[in-house]
Amino acid sequence: MKAPKSLIPGDLISILAPAKSIEAGFVEYAVEVLNKKGYRTKVSQHCLGQYNYYSGTDEERRLDFQEALDNPEVKAILCARGGYGSIRIFDLLNWDEFKKSPKWILGFSDVTVFHHIIHSFGIQSIHSTMPLNFRNNSVEAIESMFSAINGSLFKVTCAPSKSNINGTSKGVLVGGNLSIIYSLLSSDYCYDFTNKILFIEDLSEQYYHIDRMLYALKQAGVFDKIRGLIVGGMTDLQDTKVPFGMNAYEIILEHVTGLDIPVSFDFPCGHIDDNRAMILGSEVLFQVSDLSVELAYV
Repeated sequence: MKAPKSLIPGDLISILAPAKSIEAGFVEYAVEVLNKKGYRTKVSQHCLGQYNYYSGTDEERRLDFQEALDNPEVKAILCARGGYGSIRIFDLLNWDEFKKSPKWILGFSDVTVFHHIIHSFGIQSIHSTMPLNFRNNSVEAIESMFSAINGSLFKVTCAPSKSNINGTSKGVLVGGNLSIIYSLLSSDYCYDFTNKILFIEDLSEQYYHIDRMLYALKQAGVFDKIRGLIVGGMTDLQDTKVPFGMNAYEIILEHVTGLDIPVSFDFPCGHIDDNRAMILGSEVLFQVSDLSVELAYV
């Protein structure tokens, strides 16, 4: 897949809110962080707006995103936060200029919607932290985001989990928020999972719904196609009044045990403070052992 050009100090990064509204303080802090690294910033017209749940009407949010896509001076688009709302505008955008001159689009959670459509164009994107989370992020999370946009992110390593399944595999990295992946399974923008390394994470879901979504992936043939599974933060999951009887890791293992693919849990990515950047659409070497877990870009 095609990688957008790496950024250099002085390049312009657009910050916009394609979904839920965000308070000004989070964006102001992010501008400071980006400026200290030498990047110029442009906060979109409606980024700090409010229309019910959203930062603006669908049309206002679409206009902000379209302007950033079409502006040749903008070298990267950093989504301010997730929430819900990207699905309402992503297929209303004209992506012609973006396809001609790709630029990095960064974010996670609800931004997984945009990762899907960008992937369908054969272009890479960055699953990374966002301004809403900058204050609480680890140093490693912030630095990995900058490494991803400047072309110096080569690998991510972490300690092994006792739930892991060891192995080594190579493939193109895809994924993001499990709920979004599930919601787009039957769409024209669904990932092509063949020979891919799949990454999943989620927030505030009930255990039974994690099981339901994984069954949907199973019925769609996803687990028969992938070469590896990376499980990031499964954060603040909830049980039912009558206990479901399995935790997230047990649910996931029930679906993937016996597939002869490496599986890693507790990977530093997702709705956690140590949310490391991942370059979706990039070819990776994924190695899981008793000593460590390594995701290397090749």
